[in-house]
Amino acid sequence: MKEFNITTVETNNPAILKFEANHFLAKGNYEFKNIDDAKNSPLAQQLFHLPFIKTVYISGNFIGIERYDIVQWNDVKDEVAQNLVEYLNAGEPVVIEESDAKTPTTVYAEVTPNPAVMKFVANRMIVPQTLEFKNIDDAKNSDLATELFHFPFIKELFFDTNYISVTKYERANWEEISMELREFIREYLNSGKSVIDEAYATEATNSSSATVPVEELDETSQQIISILDEYVKPAVASDGGNIVFQSYEEESKTVNVVLQGACSGCPSSTFTLKNGIETMLKNMLGEKVNEVVAING
Repeated sequence: MKEFNITTVETNNPAILKFEANHFLAKGNYEFKNIDDAKNSPLAQQLFHLPFIKTVYISGNFIGIERYDIVQWNDVKDEVAQNLVEYLNAGEPVVIEESDAKTPTTVYAEVTPNPAVMKFVANRMIVPQTLEFKNIDDAKNSDLATELFHFPFIKELFFDTNYISVTKYERANWEEISMELREFIREYLNSGKSVIDEAYATEATNSSSATVPVEELDETSQQIISILDEYVKPAVASDGGNIVFQSYEEESKTVNVVLQGACSGCPSSTFTLKNGIETMLKNMLGEKVNEVVAING
């Protein structure tokens, strides 16, 4: 039997705390507003017996909990984490999920601002967090990515929650390959095969969360991350990409970020960076930001 551990992770909303597990908890994304909503989640039902629980979110390997103002997380988070560990290690169900066979996976292709990248979007969760594969060696822990790299026209892959951004080599034309790719991804997801090694996905999630521990950063860096998360990431995700905060240089007032997926190497990314992200940070943080520098992931 798996042994579960729980790590608490702060979010941009002080009322919401993430409780990350070292194993997958659910395939889908779930939000429960009350105990009646949670009829398919015995775990959420149990959490709602606590008087300060307002909303429960379950996705991938984490449980997000929004509290009422009657308590502060510092006073109750350890107790909640311990209760979750005991519940999970007792082998109790998290969510009673419907069989995937009842809802076939559909996939559609979507163009991105980067002409070398096409986005293939599924109607269900594919991976719990963003993952980037530059070549077939990078993909050793993902059977789906490994198989995709067998297509000679695929250069790079970027996986997000419910989509895959595929970067092609110049010699290939999307008109000739997009249908084949869409069908391959759809059939693979419907086959029930593993997309990514569970242990690797958990390790990647935890290492990503720990790459830049928000609580250890200076105030300006924390403000930058908050702005990127709230205003920028949703926009770039809709274009098949991602932006990751790397560092803030206080002396030069330079913000360093990493572009991934469709944003990496995109001809319009420089314009977006300078006229969108840089302008936004300057307007919101004033003289604290002078320039934003991007590195292609």
